Amino acid sequence: MRKLPDCCEVVIIGGGIVGCSIAYHLAKRGVTDIVLLEQNQLTAGTTWHAAGLVGQLRASKNLTRLAKYTTELFSQLEAETGQHTGFKQTGSISLALNQERLEELLRQASTARAFGVDVDVLSPTDVLNYWPDISLDKVEGAVHIPGDGQTNPVDTTMALATGARRLGAQLLEHQEVLNILQNGAEVTGVETSEGVIQTKQVVIAAGMWSRQLGAKIGVPIPLQAAEHFYIVTEPMQNMTPGMPTLRVPDEQAYFKEDAGKLLLGAFELNAKPWSLDGVSNQFAFGTLPEDIDHFSPILEQAVKRFPSLENAGIQLFFNGPESFTPDDRYLLGPTGQFNNLFVAAGFNSIGIQSSGGVGKVLADWMIDGHAPMSLFDVDIKRTFSFQANRQFLADRTQETLGLLYAMHWPERQFDSARNARTSPIHDKLVAKGAVMGELGGWERPNWYHDHDVTYSEPNQGKTSQYQYSYGKQNWFDNCEHECLAIRDRVALFDQASYPIFILKGPDAAATLNQISANNIDVPVNQVVYTQWLNKRGGIEADLTITRVAHDEFMIVSSCATEVKDFHWLTTHIPKDAHAMAFNQSSGLSMLGVMGPDSRAFLQSISPQDLSNQGLPYYQSRNIEIGYAQVRINRLSYVGELGYELYIPTEFVAHVYEQLMTAGKSYGLTHAGFYAMNACRIEKSYKHMGHDIDDETSPMAAGLGFAVDMGKPNFIGKGALQGISKPLTQRLVNIAVTDDAAPRLIHDEPIYADGAQVGITTSGMWGHRVGRSLGIASIQHRQGVTKNLIAETDYVIEVASKRYPIDVQLAPYYDPTSSRMKG
Repeated sequence: MRKLPDCCEVVIIGGGIVGCSIAYHLAKRGVTDIVLLEQNQLTAGTTWHAAGLVGQLRASKNLTRLAKYTTELFSQLEAETGQHTGFKQTGSISLALNQERLEELLRQASTARAFGVDVDVLSPTDVLNYWPDISLDKVEGAVHIPGDGQTNPVDTTMALATGARRLGAQLLEHQEVLNILQNGAEVTGVETSEGVIQTKQVVIAAGMWSRQLGAKIGVPIPLQAAEHFYIVTEPMQNMTPGMPTLRVPDEQAYFKEDAGKLLLGAFELNAKPWSLDGVSNQFAFGTLPEDIDHFSPILEQAVKRFPSLENAGIQLFFNGPESFTPDDRYLLGPTGQFNNLFVAAGFNSIGIQSSGGVGKVLADWMIDGHAPMSLFDVDIKRTFSFQANRQFLADRTQETLGLLYAMHWPERQFDSARNARTSPIHDKLVAKGAVMGELGGWERPNWYHDHDVTYSEPNQGKTSQYQYSYGKQNWFDNCEHECLAIRDRVALFDQASYPIFILKGPDAAATLNQISANNIDVPVNQVVYTQWLNKRGGIEADLTITRVAHDEFMIVSSCATEVKDFHWLTTHIPKDAHAMAFNQSSGLSMLGVMGPDSRAFLQSISPQDLSNQGLPYYQSRNIEIGYAQVRINRLSYVGELGYELYIPTEFVAHVYEQLMTAGKSYGLTHAGFYAMNACRIEKSYKHMGHDIDDETSPMAAGLGFAVDMGKPNFIGKGALQGISKPLTQRLVNIAVTDDAAPRLIHDEPIYADGAQVGITTSGMWGHRVGRSLGIASIQHRQGVTKNLIAETDYVIEVASKRYPIDVQLAPYYDPTSSRMKG
């Protein structure tokens, strides 16, 4: 007899803890016509064998909010449902075995305080109060988060399932989903082993099966299962209830008390991807073969760290699969291919502690039509289709599992799955000393090691290898050399990674004017800086738009947001509009030429007039360079006179050689993205995803000049009209005044009169001003004004130490922009 209904509001595919949490939270919001389909039994796959750690501190404020919510949910779920969960708030401790790790933990402690997480810094001997038998060999210090906990994954999942069922959701086991049905840009239902269910929304929460399920309908879901190991000992006398989870990241291990036994888990540096060609639908509660040789190095270190382990019997050696993504962040939200298809998968071994928050925000997203907070860090639209390729995932997953416990260095680069996307002049730049970083698969010059530089630190040198540090890394002087060349002469940037979209058609101008905050209906060859806003007035995209013809516009976005921005554009073209969008990124490439000599330099190789009259600021035109036709836009992201050259891909190498030949007379210097980042922070140019996001208004970001409130309605205008002044929260510029100024990165808390009033959004050393700089968001209930800032003494906390800072609204470098516009 058929168990399935003919139709429902929502189908959730997957009965692990995340799928059950989504059902529970949808039902809590009043959507009770839900069918959850599990091909085996609830908790099958990964949930049943998870270690059950519940941590609160994550990489961003909003992800920490979600983790904290999970802890709060688990603490009351048993009382609500009557189903035992096994949740215990035992706390956690992380050990540092060297000064670099201690710096990392102390920075995390500062961030935890900023995010509202209770945290204590422990001395080595303090650790013995919690783990009295642990060896303190090499221990430099530790951080304790008392609010962290542990839970029983199976029982907690059943509690969520019980709560969902009581509210009307149907959770059906042994229902294999064979396919997802579709009609155009919508999914319409699912085909199961027992028939078809018509539905309005579908969620793929199928764990390690998600990638192969998405692939059936052309939706790339980049995750890969990997073998994951832990052991459980026989009962041990020195294991007592309530002991905090102990992490020793420098030894890739964690220790957990488990009913009087010790659970030892590992995040080894060289992981083992599993089942590259897909996972059998029959794999439910299966385990993988033991691999003692692979686990032995972790075990040997663990015995030295916890000597009692040497004489303990091993009750269980466990090897089971968990899913990992290319950047160790999970995949959440609506896909770009279908408007009503959602994903919640790829949890990188933190699925239990993420489940409550993920279920809540995805339910809100599905019901309200937008995320309840900025979630780009985990939005599936941050990923690229090639990242779901079998070989890419096989190579990257070997690295990403171990990176969870590796040092989280600033500017840390992936070693695996590189050279996926390269500039037409990639090899030429490497020959010039380019040290490549990776973003969105693109190989991008971060800095050049082949400069004639006098190094200020003993660890500096002409090397193409990163020497990571929380202080001045080995590229510091190279970056300074590039920044000063930008200031004094002329520098060349390879910006091939910037995505370029074209919108063309009779209704292109009207369409863009409705999407954009600034006025786009401008004369041909004018460049416009603008944001795309959501209905709440938050910034969805930050970009430039050039009108290249009466009915054609060139839109330039940023590398990390390419998929998201193109999706925003295409989904906001009215159905009856005569306008067509296409991604031109593979056909056009960009080179940046920046610095006070850039005009004279380019004029020397182009016959067109590039004077201030011939090509004014924020204007565009076509010029000749060598044999190529090049579009040149006069603008700059570094605060100097500058130009962007848009070149057909097949001509890039030719144009580059023309620039190199002429550049000898002008001292042309190659510059990388670290120099660009340093310069843009000196100029207070905002970066999408760091300084601004979909919760930030242009006014709070200091970008009100890019909003035309006088034009007819555009998306977000109503919300902007409702903003009261003075603004109670806004972005400001900061400089550390201490002689021993630390490097700022992001998420360092700012205090005034002992109270936290803000947090940094980005930071870098400003070589043109010789100071440690940052951009920060600060708040004051009476309004963040110039006078308030001048009257307030601010300090910043970095690695649990506080330093005085200057705060101002104006940029620290060339606040009138005279250098750029001259």
